[in-house]
Amino acid sequence: MCYAVLVTSEASHVARDVVCVGASSGGVSALARLVAQLPPSLPATVLVVLHTGPSSPGALPDILARASHWPAAMARHGEALEHGRILVAPPDHHLAIVDGRIALDRGPLENRVRPAVDVLFRSAAASCGARVIGVVLTGHLGDGSSGARAIKRAGGLLVVQSPDDAEAPSMPQSAISAAAPDYVVPLAAMGELLCALVGTLAPRIEVPETSIQGDGHALEGGTAQSSRAHSASSIASSSPCEPEAPANDVQSRGHVVRR
Repeated sequence: MCYAVLVTSEASHVARDVVCVGASSGGVSALARLVAQLPPSLPATVLVVLHTGPSSPGALPDILARASHWPAAMARHGEALEHGRILVAPPDHHLAIVDGRIALDRGPLENRVRPAVDVLFRSAAASCGARVIGVVLTGHLGDGSSGARAIKRAGGLLVVQSPDDAEAPSMPQSAISAAAPDYVVPLAAMGELLCALVGTLAPRIEVPETSIQGDGHALEGGTAQSSRAHSASSIASSSPCEPEAPANDVQSRGHVVRR
């Protein structure tokens, strides 16, 4: 069960309220188990990238909605981030956050997939900084590792499923090797951990864009900067990425739990 302690946000701090989750092989079951642990009152937006084929029927939002207390939907280009919602990358589209809004793109494959976890993670780091909690779940190969480094550089937190708990351990192992996660936990403990982390305050830091761009593109084969340029013409009224709800305060921070 999650208990929230309300605190006053300061201009120099931001509340962690953007949860970005990436998964591949075994991900449908893992995602359903994760969102089932999240209470509807959790003050966060959850964005999900699951590796799917271009002809996927797009059933994941319905699966996650049935498994949880949250509404889930395919992300739509230009929509704002809202607490209490699960937004899923549509098949054959990269999902990104640009200037606090959703950006969808059919740019080049990254890590041989589209949507790619790295695209979401890097763009979230560039747009929302320390507000981001990145979550790497089961999957093959190493998608998410570059983006995980970007999240850490921007002051965000990284949570990784224990490799020995994952149906496919390669993605968690790669993220652990690449980015020194803050927490490594089994899936059954991840919901409680996220409840403790969401809403906590983090210092607002300015990170040079070149340190967030990572090893690949964010959208259209470019960088975080090209992502913003790409969205400028199509998201004319984008709003800043600012907290929308009170924050929680917990003491847990900065350690790795290995099981």
